[in-house]
Order: sequence, then C-alpha cells, then structure tokens
Amino acid sequence: MPEQDFKDHFSGMAQSYAQYRPRYPDTLFEALADLAPDRGLAWDCGCGNGQATAGLARQFDRVIATDPSAAQIDRAEPIDNADFLVAAAESAPQIPDGSVDLTVAAQAAHWFDLPRFYDEVRRVSRPGALLALVSYRPTRIDDAAADPALQEFYAGIVGPYWPPERRHVDEGYASLDFPFPELAGPDMVMEVSWTLDRLVAYAGTWSAVKEYRRLEDADPLPRFRDLLIPVWGDPASEKRVFWPLAFRLGRIGQSGV
Repeated sequence: MPEQDFKDHFSGMAQSYAQYRPRYPDTLFEALADLAPDRGLAWDCGCGNGQATAGLARQFDRVIATDPSAAQIDRAEPIDNADFLVAAAESAPQIPDGSVDLTVAAQAAHWFDLPRFYDEVRRVSRPGALLALVSYRPTRIDDAAADPALQEFYAGIVGPYWPPERRHVDEGYASLDFPFPELAGPDMVMEVSWTLDRLVAYAGTWSAVKEYRRLEDADPLPRFRDLLIPVWGDPASEKRVFWPLAFRLGRIGQSGV
C-alpha cells in the first residue's frame, strides 16, 4: 500500500513518537503469549516505531513488525529477533500463510480497514491463533488537582480536533466489529512517572495536537503547560500518569471464522 493511501497522522512526528510515547508493561505480552497456541511467530501490526515490538520479542522466537509509514519504521530500534517491514495492516505479503501464533494491533486497529485486515489475519494465522486488539484509554494523572487540567486540554482545547476514529479509543474498542470467538482480556494499566514537561511532550504526539496546529496555525501545548503549572507543584517533580488498557481478544480458525 503506498504511503499516501493510508490515514497517516504520525509520519511527520516519527521522532517525537519514538521518544515520547509510553511503553507497554511486560505483563501484557506475557499474558498474550500464554493465550497463543505457540510462541513461534508474532505479528505486530501497525507497529509505529516499535512500542510493542520489544515486549513481544521477549516472548516469541520471532516477531514481524509492520507499519505503512516508512518514517515510523526507520525510527524503530533494531531487535535481534524482530523484522521491521513497511506494509499495510490489510496486506502484508511478506508474512507466509498459516504462520502466525499471535497478531497484535496496539493502539492501531481504529485506523484499519477492518474487514480487509481481518481477512489478512485469517490468511496469516495458524489454526487457534490469537488476535489481540489493544488500546489504551485516554491519559489520566493520579492527582486530584492535575488530572482535571489534563482532561480540560484533552476534551476541551484539542477535543474538537481529534479524528472521528478516536471515539473507538475513548470507548475501549467496545464498538469495533469483531467477528471472532472472544476471550476476556486481562485487567491492566500502563503507567509511568513523568514530570510536567515530559507529559506535555507526550501530548505533542497526539493527532489532535497536530490537527490543531494545522488548522489554527498555533501550538496548543503552551496553553496545556499553563493549565498544569498552578496545580502541579514543582514542575520537576514526577506524578503517576496512567492509561487503563482495553482489549478485544479472539481465536482465529475456530467456529468457521
């Protein structure tokens, strides 16, 4: 798939994406690997620059990590047992038929053409393989004063600039079509300890911030920092920032699907 044919919100910020996006907990990949039929091959689909790939590589013999953005793939850190390839979720001809034990789409499935993606998952999966659509819900701060400032920025200042697909993240993927026998997902959160400026830098990777800059010819991040300063305390101090994880997990090749 040529790069211009996919919804490309992140190629232009590939460096910031690699530097500031959070990493998933290792317990996530341990739980998914335990549900897979084997630990031979995992497909990290819509991998960005590898936020999930390293965790998968610690659990599987080999990982194929694909993203339609060459800029994102170019920013991925090399991993001995992972191959980073430019390919669309809906067509990854580099992956052999019936070879994949686990397909993971982490914070990516809401951008896909889902019927075509599901057909590709069926093609590459071995019988009984696991498909995991993972999303992290909107950012929260474990602080009663700072969190409302974050939510004002997320929903108020840049809220109108989120692409329509973002609603699926807000809903924890609950409304996505998912035509596979479904399993319950683990109860997990992704969490970090960040300073004020680190949180602001992360917000700079949001698609809504990019769109705000494009349409308004202005940067909303100084306004975000101004909201946080009165309620943060020492800007160099760290606060717990977290994202509840949401899942759609399914078996491939069972019950005719």
